Amino acid sequence: MAVVDVGFILAVTAFGWGLSLSTYRLLATRRGWPMGAWQAEWPGMPVTLGLISILLAALYALARGYGGYLVSAGAIPVFGAAWAVFWTGFLRVGAQSALVLAPAAAALLLVRWLG
Repeated sequence: MAVVDVGFILAVTAFGWGLSLSTYRLLATRRGWPMGAWQAEWPGMPVTLGLISILLAALYALARGYGGYLVSAGAIPVFGAAWAVFWTGFLRVGAQSALVLAPAAAALLLVRWLG
C-alpha cells in the first residue's frame, strides 16, 4: 500500500502557487501577457497572498527539518520552485488561478499541520 504525504504535497503546491502568484505581474509586464483585474489594479494583493503562502510552506519545511525529515524539508522549496516555473510558464494566463489555489493550499496546509 502506498503512503501519501499530504502535508508535503500541500507545502510544495502552496510554495509553488505562492511563488507563481507573487511573480506573475513582473513576468506578465515583461512578456506582454494579459493580467486579471487583481494583478493590474491591486498588485499588492496577489503578491501578499503569494508571500503568505510561501511563508507558511517554508515554516512547515523548517518544522519538518527539525523533526528529522531534513531531505524532504529541503525538497519543499526546490519542488515548489519547479512547480511555479511549470505553472507560470505552461499556463501563462491560467496561472492566475493561483489567486484561488495558493491561499487554499496554504489554508489546507495550516489545517493539516495544526490539526
